[in-house]
Amino acid sequence: MIKKIYSALAVSALFLAASVALAAGGFDQFGYNRTARIFNGTGSSWCLARGASANCLGIYSPDKLVMKWNAEWDRGNAEGWTDPNGYGAWEDNEWNGKNGGSGAVWHYKIKWVGACGADYTPLPDGGYCIWGQFEVLMDQGQDPNYGPGHLWFANALPNGYGVK
Repeated sequence: MIKKIYSALAVSALFLAASVALAAGGFDQFGYNRTARIFNGTGSSWCLARGASANCLGIYSPDKLVMKWNAEWDRGNAEGWTDPNGYGAWEDNEWNGKNGGSGAVWHYKIKWVGACGADYTPLPDGGYCIWGQFEVLMDQGQDPNYGPGHLWFANALPNGYGVK
C-alpha cells in the first residue's frame, strides 16, 4: 500500500510543481514553499493541493510529510523530462505518522537516471526504477500495517544523489 501511495504522491509532485503558482515569499495554505523547494504539511494538505479530497491517502492522510527537491526537478517538470543531456534532479520524501497518524515512518530518496525500465524493475546498485526514468535510491521505514520491524525495499549503493 505504501508503495502505491508513494507512486501516486511522487507522480503528482512531478506535475504539481509545474502547474501551481508560486507562493510569494513563504509557504502557501497547503504547505508548499516553492521558492525554498520544500513541502511541509500532511498527507491531507498534499491531497488538497492537488484538488483531491483530504483523505485521498486513506490512513496515511493525517501523517506529517516533508518533501524536498532541487532546481533540476523543477526544470524537468517544466520541460517534460525531454532534455537529451539529462537532469541532475532529485527528490526526498519523509513521512511521519507516529503522532496521531498511521503509525508509519518512511523515507524515500529518488533521482533522475534516464531510461531504466518498468516500475519496480530492480537496478544493479540496489535501487528500483519508477516512471521509466527515475531511480528510488532508498525506500525504507516502519509501518505497523506491514508488521513489526524495519523494512527496506531499496538501498542503492552509493545512496547519495550525486551530481550531474
